Amino acid sequence: MISSTPLTAGPALFSVDGLVGIIFLVMIAVTVIGGYIACNSQRLVRAVAGLIVCFVGVAGLYYFLNSPFVAMMQVLIYVGAVAVTISFAIMLAAPADQEKMSQSSILAGPLGFCTAALLAGGFSVLAIKTQWPVMDKINDGSVKKIGIQLLTNYSMVFELISIVLLIAILGALVIARVRREN
Repeated sequence: MISSTPLTAGPALFSVDGLVGIIFLVMIAVTVIGGYIACNSQRLVRAVAGLIVCFVGVAGLYYFLNSPFVAMMQVLIYVGAVAVTISFAIMLAAPADQEKMSQSSILAGPLGFCTAALLAGGFSVLAIKTQWPVMDKINDGSVKKIGIQLLTNYSMVFELISIVLLIAILGALVIARVRREN
């Protein structure tokens, strides 16, 4: 018996949905490659460049997650401020002598690889088995709506973040003072 129901395929590659999916995958690849470069570079300047690439990829992901304001803040704050500050800190710091890294246990590499493979496999199975419903667009991601949400529904979280940032600044001052005294 021949079925009369047509086969439903995914979006065509050169349709709007197909190209959006490809661009989303490119943003994921940019984020992962930037993170890999940041973690595995021998030179600090290259690591910071990888970090910048990773931040730009994350900003692209925020944009595709329907939040252009958060994407712009990612670019302005992390790429424009944090990465530039780290770059200046590297350039202004005195060059340190190269110290030989001590050898770790022979099991550290395979054990870390097995753990990462187990986590990646578990998350992959979870992602494949989960039914992902298409969500409606909640809002337009405008500054006005984000501001209203931050100051009404999420005001406690907003205040807790400011307290955590204050504690981080005080911790940095204490560490700088201790190092200056030594």
